Amino acid sequence: MKRKRYDCAPGCPVEAALDLIDGKWKGVILYHLLDGTLRFNALRRKLGGVTQRMLVKQLRELEEAGLVLRTVYAEVPPRVEYSLTAEGRSLEPVLLALMRWGEAWMAARQMPQAAE
Repeated sequence: MKRKRYDCAPGCPVEAALDLIDGKWKGVILYHLLDGTLRFNALRRKLGGVTQRMLVKQLRELEEAGLVLRTVYAEVPPRVEYSLTAEGRSLEPVLLALMRWGEAWMAARQMPQAAE
């Protein structure tokens, strides 16, 4: 089967898709949310080197794109949880394919993999 090729000028489907997950942390945030709902600090611990400011920025952008749902519970102290929307969940095959490709690429170059 022949794949349809797009002229990947500005506005092409590849650019649109990559724009949604562009940035150092967005793809990793989405990957960790595949396992289910996480609170802000739990997500931050999973990411390691991300600053609070950057995580907030990336989560807001993912929320604006309709990929992440932010739920605030009126408690003291307030509890905020993040989960994938149906649209965000639709990225699962893409994220898992990127993970498998990354594992193979790292293994080919004998690079150490980060522990989860």
